[in-house]
Amino acid sequence: MAFLLKQVAAAAACMALAAPASAQLQAGPGTWSANQTWATDTTNGGALTGYYYWPSSAPTLAGKRALVLVLHGCAQTAANDVIQGTGDAGYNWKAAADQYGAVILAPNATGNLYGAHCWDWAATNRSRSYGHNAVLLDLINRFVSNPQYAIDPKQVYVTGLSSGGAKTMVMGCVAPDIFAGIGINAGPSPTVSSSQISSVPAGTTSTSVANSCTAWAGTNASQFQTQVASVIWGTNDYVVGQAYGPLNAAAMRQVYGGTYTKGSTTSVPTGGSNVPYKDANGKLRTSEIVVTGMAHAWPAGTGGQNSNYVDATKVNYPAFVMDFWFKNNLRAAQAAPPAMNSCSASVSGSTVTVTGAASDAAGAIGSYHVVLNGPTPVNDSAAGSGASFSKAYASRADGYYSGSVTASNNTTGLTSGTCAISQFLVGSAPALQPPAGLTIGARTASSIALSWNASSGAIGYNVYRNGAKVNGAALTVTGYTDGGLVASTSYTYQVSALGNGGVESAKSASVAGSTTSGFVCTTTTASNYAHVTAGRAHNSGGYALANGSNQNMGLYNTYYSSTLAQTSSGYYVIGNCP
Repeated sequence: MAFLLKQVAAAAACMALAAPASAQLQAGPGTWSANQTWATDTTNGGALTGYYYWPSSAPTLAGKRALVLVLHGCAQTAANDVIQGTGDAGYNWKAAADQYGAVILAPNATGNLYGAHCWDWAATNRSRSYGHNAVLLDLINRFVSNPQYAIDPKQVYVTGLSSGGAKTMVMGCVAPDIFAGIGINAGPSPTVSSSQISSVPAGTTSTSVANSCTAWAGTNASQFQTQVASVIWGTNDYVVGQAYGPLNAAAMRQVYGGTYTKGSTTSVPTGGSNVPYKDANGKLRTSEIVVTGMAHAWPAGTGGQNSNYVDATKVNYPAFVMDFWFKNNLRAAQAAPPAMNSCSASVSGSTVTVTGAASDAAGAIGSYHVVLNGPTPVNDSAAGSGASFSKAYASRADGYYSGSVTASNNTTGLTSGTCAISQFLVGSAPALQPPAGLTIGARTASSIALSWNASSGAIGYNVYRNGAKVNGAALTVTGYTDGGLVASTSYTYQVSALGNGGVESAKSASVAGSTTSGFVCTTTTASNYAHVTAGRAHNSGGYALANGSNQNMGLYNTYYSSTLAQTSSGYYVIGNCP
């Protein structure tokens, strides 16, 4: 990712983060917002814009929501790369936000720093009231001080890629009182210039970086005692020097102070390793992940966009870093949620009685939530309280039901995991219906994956291709991959449900799907000059653009390298093959 040197110096207004007013927790819409306009940047020009995600799920720590600031890299935007529209295929933050009940902020860098809309990580003015520092802290304050979001000031985090990774370190150093945890992804040390990103310059050491970081914190330096840091980079990153990764992690340990013990190296899913370091109190303070085969990119995991410096084939960093922050937060109370011990449903005529029991070391169970899915559904958030409950639901219509029970501690705001109630029958069994929701999934040159919704009363399923059954024994799951197919060919599928006594339903509505062409995707990592010379990219105004997709790879020269994936004949995208 290209970093071009351009610095603009000006003053910005001072601000301090306000404490949140008390409020009852509200559920958000569970979708990314429309584009917002926030603070004015009097240093770099323009207004800070971007998006936020407010989950509908409950928070998992201390009964309040966490807030995560996510900073894109150079040549990226929040809209196209961090969230990539409502589908959230960019950095892949939605699932982690839903799991932890956290609010996510995805702003766009103001101005046009270093010629590629970067964050001002290399600015020498480290004041909290200067440039991007000022507008980002103002953004944090807007959400922390707004009671509707119920943000816990002890659960505010920041992470980012490349210039956003370096800016993450800047924010963690400038405002350690604000950020309980940081996640530096492929970022250079913020003490170097934008022309020194490819390798660590002479004289730059973990000690020199640590000394600068501590100085930037000023009177807030004592807050480093309760901050944690994750650092991640790829073995194929030829844009930002890989040596910056361990250097930045070592610098943060020096900033945090004391002695550290290196933990056992563990494997990272999809390839790579993670090295943890614990302080003298046995607390995990830093994590160093090196991802095998990853170029200069944000590791989004399955579901990411897999282009323009986002890699969906490697570790899911949002899931990892959220787990790291939440398990090792040194500022928020680590209260455990209630535990469901049992739940069941019994039937007498048209009445269903649901019982359950739960326990909670933090206090009494304040409420049980019963959900029954079936002809006459139930959604009862006040089914009972205490160590156990039993509640009858009369006048249920005949048919198949299933359900779940959860328990909540109304004091901590924490909710247990779900206790599932298996399918049961009220009254006479209805006629077996064909499955609904038959959908085509992943396709290859020789296979097509299918999935469908479960049918009430079904004990198995049959799959039909072009009218002929393709499975042998009855399927007991709601999915099937049909193999041995011909490339570039269309097929029509239907599914039937099987009941007791060999009963088979009618076939479902049909869906059509085609196998792919069989083209084998390949990847090449080389300098941008070599890519252009080999016909994988072309030169446009001094930048190398990938042929086909026209994605900007950075400067057209031998010093900037990229990984290109050829996904079809003559068509290349930045990153690895999907």
